[in-house]
Amino acid sequence: MELTEDQLIEAIRKVLSGEFPGVQVGIGDDAAVVGSGTGSMVLSTDMLIEGVHFERSSISARDLGAKSIVVNVSDIAAMAASPRYAMVSLGIPVDVDAAWVMELFGGMRAACDEYALALVGGDTNRADAVVIAVAVVGEVGSGHAVSRSGARPGDIVVVTGSLGAAAGGFLLSRIHPSKLPQALAEPWGRELLDAQARPVARVGEGQTLAQAGATAMMDLSDGLAKDLSRLCSASGVGARVDLPRVPVAEALRLAAGFLEVDPAELALTGGEDYELLATIDLTNLARARGDLRERFGVTLSDVGVIIDEGLVAVDAEGRQSPLEPTGWDHFATA
Repeated sequence: MELTEDQLIEAIRKVLSGEFPGVQVGIGDDAAVVGSGTGSMVLSTDMLIEGVHFERSSISARDLGAKSIVVNVSDIAAMAASPRYAMVSLGIPVDVDAAWVMELFGGMRAACDEYALALVGGDTNRADAVVIAVAVVGEVGSGHAVSRSGARPGDIVVVTGSLGAAAGGFLLSRIHPSKLPQALAEPWGRELLDAQARPVARVGEGQTLAQAGATAMMDLSDGLAKDLSRLCSASGVGARVDLPRVPVAEALRLAAGFLEVDPAELALTGGEDYELLATIDLTNLARARGDLRERFGVTLSDVGVIIDEGLVAVDAEGRQSPLEPTGWDHFATA
């Protein structure tokens, strides 16, 4: 039987279960939350591995460095915290030269500057492929960390921005080189590739949603269907999703014929959007939507509602069917 990522994490969580002083949120969320003398710290770590998450031939060293920071900052953002410090461990094969590594760290530095993050150390070693492991420490200010476990029946399910562009960019980066110039001649071609290579962490947006009353939140790294199932599992609830309300990236719609994909399906199951998925009481929805639009120019789409149990998809004709929690899984893909 093939082991999935969620099954492995659950097994590890059971081995490491128990009460530990100062731990407010442990294994199973976007980040851990621990108490400190001045409040709460948020801790996150993530890896990018050549051959699993990227190919050196399809992303520049600078973009890869920036992305390795941003995907970790996104986990901090999903807890409504602010990033503070980072450490990086890097494994490189023998064919990687110093110039490539300097470009990689140049991208890391640029991303750290963008998010007011200090990169304070790390480690380097030989490896069979490029491995980038980043750990980020964040801080919860006067507010509170928002976990995955607070969703309640009746809450509205919301997502920031639009979905599917990064997955479209991933597919575009894997097409035959002879077809790539045709795609890049279209405005949507570069937009899709940029969405996959240069994600944005919604730090201010996460804090704004928390201030507006978000009851649960996480970032969308593995696809809306899979990540929503994780949020529901953590909260002990279910969800009903109105498929026509899922915000599909316009660039993906335009590229759908070229890529031969269903854009709505890719928006539902594609990964690496790094938008925020949250739940919020209906009475707070208008405030949250207005604040995000006014402060950041970011849209907030209500895509469904939290129910007692089960995952249900509703199509444009009102027909209901089970919402399968499919999406990116590092182990299943491998």
